[in-house]
This record gives sequence, C-alpha cells and structure tokens, in this order.
Amino acid sequence: MLGWIGAKTGRPIWGAAPTGTAQDPDGVMTGLVSGTRVATATGWRRVEALTAGDRVLTFDNGLQPLSGVIRQPLWTGSYACPQQFWPLELACGALGNRGRLTIMPHQAVMLESDMAETIWGDPFALLPAAALDGAEGVSRVPPAPDAEVTVLHFGEEQVVFAEHGLMFLCPSSRDLLDYALGPEEEPQYSVLPLSEARRLTMALEAGAVFSPSDALFASA
Repeated sequence: MLGWIGAKTGRPIWGAAPTGTAQDPDGVMTGLVSGTRVATATGWRRVEALTAGDRVLTFDNGLQPLSGVIRQPLWTGSYACPQQFWPLELACGALGNRGRLTIMPHQAVMLESDMAETIWGDPFALLPAAALDGAEGVSRVPPAPDAEVTVLHFGEEQVVFAEHGLMFLCPSSRDLLDYALGPEEEPQYSVLPLSEARRLTMALEAGAVFSPSDALFASA
C-alpha cells in the first residue's frame, strides 16, 4: 500500500469532466487511452479488449479480477476538441518509458524517484499526468476523431502495470455508484495535488532521472 505523508487529498474524480456549462458535450480527462496495453494473467493486452472478470496484474495485490470496464469517446462534440481535453504524448524515455505513450491529463501515473523518497519517505509517487505538461519529451496532442478512453474498475483501487515501464491508478468499483468514504476511512492510494506534483516534476527534470516502475517487464 502506498501512503503519502501530508498528501491525503481524497478520492480522485474518475470519468467525464464538464467543459464549463451544462449544455456543452462532455470530454473525458482520465482513464487509459485505447491501444494502451496492461499486464494480465494472459500477457500484455490492450485495455479495450478487457472485460469484467479478466485478471490484471497489480502493484500491491498481484493478479486481481476486473469488476467493470467502461469505454467512452474521448470527445463527443461536433466541433474541435478543446485543448483542455487533449491527451499528453510521452516520447520514448520522457519518464524512463521504453516507448511512446499517450496519457489522459487527469490520469494518475506512478513514478519512482530518489527525490520522492527524500521528501515523503516513499520512492513511489502518484501524480496527475497534467503535472508533466511541458516537461522535456511531453506534449499535448489533439486526439483522433474516433479516440476512445477505457476505465478499468476493481473491487478496490489498484495500480496496474502498463507497457513501456509505467503504472497507472485505476478506481474502485464503488466509484461507479459515487460511493462516499465514511468518516473513519481513507483512500488506499493518494494522488499528489497538482501544485506539489508540478514541483516534483520540475525538480526531477532539473536534477534527477525518472525511473520506470516495472523493471520486471522490460520486454514490453
């Protein structure tokens, strides 16, 4: 289990995000872009090919069955997708990744670094991908007209192994029902606030090296 000192920010918001008015079409800002592969009981598989019951390899709890899979268009408007919904494209090596990847801006990604361990006592940091915007090798790209996003749900929050050495946080199935944590409960994982995540990203870019978090899967 990953626990951050002073970084308990509550549960992340999953699914569609409003564009500002009730009349505007929804755009998706979190989830895994279709085409992304994750480690499963049967090898590396594209997220759009997964269904409830498939077992996916997780960071803390080994193979866990999916409790639900939600797929939706990245953008539903009849006009050009606003830049706020554009995914981030990571060049090979940008985060220690061994290949090019596309990430949604509000998707939580796990990084490993000595600096995170120095600051928080844990080398693994969960941060929103938007904190990486502008870093070397990371840029916003307009989505394809038919781009889709897949959200993988588990019985409890899980961090999953993705291709090229990255890991992503996936929500609990309780989020499907807008489940609210009780007063004595805390989320299993905590995502750094955007301001802290950006400071960490800038510090890493200035003087440290990003490390891939799943060295066991170097062939991906």
